[in-house]
Amino acid sequence: MSLDAWALVCLNAVSLGALLFLVAAGLSMIFGLMRIVNVAHGSFYMLGAYLSLEILRHVGNQFVAVVLAVAAVALLGGLMQRLLIERLAGNALHQILMTFGFLLIISDFALIVWHGAQVILPTPAALQGFATVRDVRFPVYRLFVIVIGFVIAATLDVMQRRTLLGAMVRAGADDIEMLSCMGIDVRRLFVIVFAFGAALAALGGALGGVYLGVYPGIDLEICILAFVVVIVGGLGSFRGTMAASLLVGFIGNLANAFLPQLSMFAISLLMVAVIAIRPSGLFGRRIVA
Repeated sequence: MSLDAWALVCLNAVSLGALLFLVAAGLSMIFGLMRIVNVAHGSFYMLGAYLSLEILRHVGNQFVAVVLAVAAVALLGGLMQRLLIERLAGNALHQILMTFGFLLIISDFALIVWHGAQVILPTPAALQGFATVRDVRFPVYRLFVIVIGFVIAATLDVMQRRTLLGAMVRAGADDIEMLSCMGIDVRRLFVIVFAFGAALAALGGALGGVYLGVYPGIDLEICILAFVVVIVGGLGSFRGTMAASLLVGFIGNLANAFLPQLSMFAISLLMVAVIAIRPSGLFGRRIVA
């Protein structure tokens, strides 16, 4: 491969990694704090994309459409945690089955409302075109996604280390009973974290739908990749999540360039290798249930 081709592979890997970070960061927060394996997390991604498109058709402003779609999915996530998942606290198997049921319900809902259409969201007018560096042309929109991903990653890292909410999440991940004894409203914290994780996934869907598209089945595909990122990066570190997202993005794009049929195999092999060598992930701490 030429140097320009390598540059394109790397840029595509970074843009995919930035997108995966948005989905995986919320998944990592939810599991790290609440020990909930949210199988329906990819559904939030799919809903974010479909709702953005639907709202855009009515309001005509893509920024407003994305904000409203993310807010709607965040509300859905908060209600899902408060009204249903909370009732199954302490029963991991039932929680997994509950979220899997939501995945099926949302998938069928999307089929009914959007008829299983495979659609690509329009690129905002201000972000159309290509940026050229030497002989390499790369879409401006993907560069925008890269910037958004890194800005959100840096913001979340600062929030985790320097804010009260971040301190509560870190303390809850270590000892949720002790956090409750300190007078913290744990039920409210759980709702906030679950809704925030759903919002991040929905934002990923609204942004990724412009170049990856949205279609039936993408909820499972993106959820699997997000789980791989969380396992590889490790819980409790947004830096680890971003590093793992970039690594998964690079391996996936490199495999697509040479042997597309082995793309998921290469990503799965990475996950298996990390589990075998460092079960807590590359940057994570060992979690005790």
